[in-house]
Amino acid sequence: MRISGVPKTIAILQSNYIPWKGYFDIIGAVDEFLIFDDVQFTRRDWRNRNRIVQGGKLLWLTIPVVSKGAFEEPVNRIEIADPGWARKHWASLVHAYGKADCFREFAPQLEAAYAKAASLPRLTEVNELFLRLLSEILGLKTGFHRTEHIPQVAADATGRLVEICLARGATAYLSGPAAKAYIDRPQFEAAGITLAYANYQGYPVYGQGLEPFEHGVSLLDILFRFGAAARSHLKTSHDPKSFMDLDG
Repeated sequence: MRISGVPKTIAILQSNYIPWKGYFDIIGAVDEFLIFDDVQFTRRDWRNRNRIVQGGKLLWLTIPVVSKGAFEEPVNRIEIADPGWARKHWASLVHAYGKADCFREFAPQLEAAYAKAASLPRLTEVNELFLRLLSEILGLKTGFHRTEHIPQVAADATGRLVEICLARGATAYLSGPAAKAYIDRPQFEAAGITLAYANYQGYPVYGQGLEPFEHGVSLLDILFRFGAAARSHLKTSHDPKSFMDLDG
């Protein structure tokens, strides 16, 4: 919780599977990150899949989930259909990045994480495992919490975000830019909470082997190529103010 008089910025996002650098930039820009997995699971989205680069092409890694009658369920109730997914995904990562400069530096940690993930029954648990691990590797000090522990009273989407911010003592809220389509800014203003949006413009490119270059791939693409220097590929590592757009 926030100490009285001390500013506190939070972000509230649904969990993604091994997400891209922009997701971790949001984590790195805030004091507290809340996993918003008590909302409906979205199909063909980033909840249970992401992309890597393999042999100069994009490859989807998808966690199979129980689909029959489950797509009306919130993310935190979605179960994994086949525990063999973790072994297959790790094999794909070895094939794609085994010769990358920094693969050996992080392979033991990631391989152990995939072994642990294979025993987890729910998608949200797997996603949180990798979010925490990759944030730790990047040196991000942000605290993690879950919105499911905050009682819901609000009936609309913006109201729910505002009540979560108030429950956590936030003075500012950082959102992904896609939320501009539905967020009602006056509700944040009425609650005295500053609203900002992530600015994903200006990320550097690097030798990825794709043409055209693709920013929207898993952070693992940067991690295995650059190792500890992966942190420098996040905007919050060198110009945090340019990442938070207050004029959205």
